[in-house]
Amino acid sequence: MNKKAMYQLTYGLFVLTSRLGEKDNGCIINTAGQVTSTPNRISITVNKENLTHDLVMESGKFNLSVLSEKADFDIFRHFGFQSGKTADKFAGYSACRRSENGIYYVLDGTNAYLSGKVEQTLDLGTHTMFIASVEDMDVLSKDPSATYAFYQSNIKPKPAAEAPAGKTTWRCTVCGYIYEGEELPADYICPICKHPASDFEKATG
Repeated sequence: MNKKAMYQLTYGLFVLTSRLGEKDNGCIINTAGQVTSTPNRISITVNKENLTHDLVMESGKFNLSVLSEKADFDIFRHFGFQSGKTADKFAGYSACRRSENGIYYVLDGTNAYLSGKVEQTLDLGTHTMFIASVEDMDVLSKDPSATYAFYQSNIKPKPAAEAPAGKTTWRCTVCGYIYEGEELPADYICPICKHPASDFEKATG
């Protein structure tokens, strides 16, 4: 079975934001789409380990900022490579605005936002799928939406280092980090993007 076949599915990229009390947070997701047009509903699927998941679950509200091809790697680093459990992602971050629901949406590197109100949830084990009605939305730019394939080819930095000659290394397929060693520990977590060992591929110099 060739797991890379999954890469052929068309994915967009989004910043999912929510607010509970005085706490704002956001994370990067790639699973969102329209499910019905009348009434207008969308679905999002979020990893339970993300703080934003808990905020959406408790508040029942979120904003979805659609990332465009003008997005740079910094926005992925900011919202995807640090945890809201240990960092305030909106402290000093000015490229955002609050919509009518009181939640931030992102202005830089985005082409639209949608405000959702959760109607249903589906427990998927590691993730939760939220079905939400669209309460507000707007177009922010005419820039094409960024797909996951576009991110891999044009936004994600290329690995800074190649495998040393004669050495066995493991490369993170998400951020390009290189781990040197004959075996990659099964519980290894990438120190840069926090993705697990399953997202590493073996390379020999």
